[in-house]
Amino acid sequence: MVMGVSRSLKSEWPDTRVVVLEPASSPVITKGRTGPHIVEGIGIAFHGEGRAMCRRLAREEGLLVGTPTGLNVVAAIALAKEPGPGKTVVTVAVDTGLRYMNGNLLADA
Repeated sequence: MVMGVSRSLKSEWPDTRVVVLEPASSPVITKGRTGPHIVEGIGIAFHGEGRAMCRRLAREEGLLVGTPTGLNVVAAIALAKEPGPGKTVVTVAVDTGLRYMNGNLLADA
């Protein structure tokens, strides 16, 4: 899916940079079974940061999102802080926080 989205965006805006996250706890990372990534910008994300962002988004913005979306927002903010003129940073809310309601994701929100 990422390749298709990347290809479509780059056909319209050739200077587009696509970044994909992989949770640091992913078996691909922890067990060393990696394959070649053919999309530039693969990044390793940290689960705790994503969970903290979920709580922040719930508390400050009223958005109920899951950890993958929290990680996306963390990465988008980091990219926005990189030096350089004329950037537009876009991210996607890929899930909701509904499936986390029985857990402790929002315990401190």
